[in-house]
Amino acid sequence: MSVAEPRRIVLLRHAKAEWSQDSDHERPLADRGRKDAPVAGRRLADTGLSFDLALCSTATRTRETWKLAVQELDHRPRTVYEERIYEAAPGQLLAVLNETPDAVRNAVLIGHNPGVHALTEILSGAAEGDTARRMNGRGFPTSAIAVVSFTGPWNSLEPGSGTLTGYWAPGED
Repeated sequence: MSVAEPRRIVLLRHAKAEWSQDSDHERPLADRGRKDAPVAGRRLADTGLSFDLALCSTATRTRETWKLAVQELDHRPRTVYEERIYEAAPGQLLAVLNETPDAVRNAVLIGHNPGVHALTEILSGAAEGDTARRMNGRGFPTSAIAVVSFTGPWNSLEPGSGTLTGYWAPGED
């Protein structure tokens, strides 16, 4: 693949999790999360993108979200469970993305707020249609999805280098 072809990073916030006395890392999905995750997976499928790579936080709620969402895709991408995504700041998430092999055209990152929302805003130097307005109006609730397109190698991905081309949150149809 040529680095001049568009690449896409899809950022998916985990589905709604239970609040428990367990460690934050081990919190499972709530009933609502188990319902919303497959819907988010159908939205991922609706993008028409074929994902080459999934980068998923090691937290229980992100792993459970991905397990339910990926079942809705026609093609199951290679999945890497990455500890650095858990509780990551946008700069840490960007560093993980910068390590993505250039053979990967489209990747999905399953993570947490506030990192995934902030990274979406930081990467998006431009936005198509009303995507930025909708995202700013709704924030980045659980199971929300943002699609950022950029051109160039993954190690050149930097603030403002992408375009927000899609946004969806539960309740939007």
